Amino acid sequence: MNLLLFLIIIPFVTMAGIVLVKELKHVRLISAIGMSAQLVFSFVLLYLFYQQRSAGNADQMLFMSTTVWYEAFNIQLKFGVDGISVAMILLTSIITFAGVFVSWQVEYLRKEFFISLILLASGVFGFFISLDLFTMFLFYELAVIPMYLLIGIWGTGPKEYSAMKLTLMLMGGSAVLMVGLLGIYFNSAPEGGKLTFDLMEIAKNGIPVSAQLFFFPFVFIGFGVLGALFPFHTWSPDGHASAPTAVSMLHAGVLMKLGGYGCFRVAMYLMPDGSHAWAWVFIILTSVSVVYGAFGAILQKDLKYINAYSSVSHCGLVLFALLMMNETATTGAFLQMISHGLMTALFFALIGMIYGRTHTRMINEMGGLMKVMPFLSVMYVMAGLASLGLPGLSGFVAEMTVFVGAFQHADVFHRVATFLVTSSIVITAVYILRVIGTLLLGPVKNDHFLELKDAKWFEKVGGVTLLVSIVVIGVAPLWLSNLLKETLSSLFLTFSY
Repeated sequence: MNLLLFLIIIPFVTMAGIVLVKELKHVRLISAIGMSAQLVFSFVLLYLFYQQRSAGNADQMLFMSTTVWYEAFNIQLKFGVDGISVAMILLTSIITFAGVFVSWQVEYLRKEFFISLILLASGVFGFFISLDLFTMFLFYELAVIPMYLLIGIWGTGPKEYSAMKLTLMLMGGSAVLMVGLLGIYFNSAPEGGKLTFDLMEIAKNGIPVSAQLFFFPFVFIGFGVLGALFPFHTWSPDGHASAPTAVSMLHAGVLMKLGGYGCFRVAMYLMPDGSHAWAWVFIILTSVSVVYGAFGAILQKDLKYINAYSSVSHCGLVLFALLMMNETATTGAFLQMISHGLMTALFFALIGMIYGRTHTRMINEMGGLMKVMPFLSVMYVMAGLASLGLPGLSGFVAEMTVFVGAFQHADVFHRVATFLVTSSIVITAVYILRVIGTLLLGPVKNDHFLELKDAKWFEKVGGVTLLVSIVVIGVAPLWLSNLLKETLSSLFLTFSY
């Protein structure tokens, strides 16, 4: 059996275990054991990947397996990973593991909640290991659909509206994406032969330039909707604000990364001529995403909306870096995906813990929390410092790599766009420091807050896991940077990106 199948089997075995237990208190225990096993397996996969590379295995994809699934349309269950996939799998495992512990106190329909959460994660794992466009699309949908239930049932505020808006917009994006994928499929054998969804086979055959120019926007926008591409980002703030804590963590930390990953792996990799032709249009849109998202965060008073608009800005930076189309900026894009995934998951975890105690997310109703909840407050400060790019934390490494790569372009258009995007650093510092000062410092605004308790052990497990990951990448980024660059260097040699 192929090694990568364990990434799908472990979540489904965990879900089966949850279904079988009778005692509800065992549900979270099985969830924790299952996602701990998934995290351990991801580290094992990382080790085996390094071992294969050290042994001289230079294949583009490792641990590959192929099974014909639907012969009439040449659809395959084709799996494999490169350095990028391994990094994204590790990110998903860390956030899912932390999300289970942050959800420890969920009481309402606990079985159904954890099954939906793990089902979402299993779709993400399947997406990152798929090398067949149709199978990749199926896992993409498997990851998106549980969001409707998770927000609509366990969310807060206008949860039905937010769940419906998010689902309809993402389904709209999926419809656009499907048009693009079918366009790729029907142009996958320009010199004759059998049509295919095989990503590597299509890259080898090449797609006619005219088809690339027509279908590139469909694929980029289709994935870009999930990556909060302006102006298709409006589902994101409402969805994040209404989602339960762990769902916000997975949504912003992992699910939105499918958008950036898909834009690179499918749209830009398979259609390099389309990428070059349309890049200026999407550079403008992603620049707007970065600056607009940062200004939007400044204007918000609700903690979740602040983080949601911040995610629009940071995810816009990912797409912006990909469109720079050089190795340094693309490495920065993936570092930014991982860094933002960890940071925003930590932010949403802490916001959920604070809301669970204060019963408010409005920053003007809180103050002096550092005095009553020092552990949570210090964690919030660390997440904020990572978000504004403090050296020694993951945000600095990612943003510096993006900006250095973007400034490598000598033409005026790229330089002006990069200058505008760079301004987001200052804007981010403004809203981060404003929140920290208002929320954590000064006198305690409400006497009720004096009785609040600090983080519990399971909350510390989730928060510390994320914070340690942020610090490890910030202090020792080379292992991750080299993992990504090793893959990207070979890709940049094989296609005119």
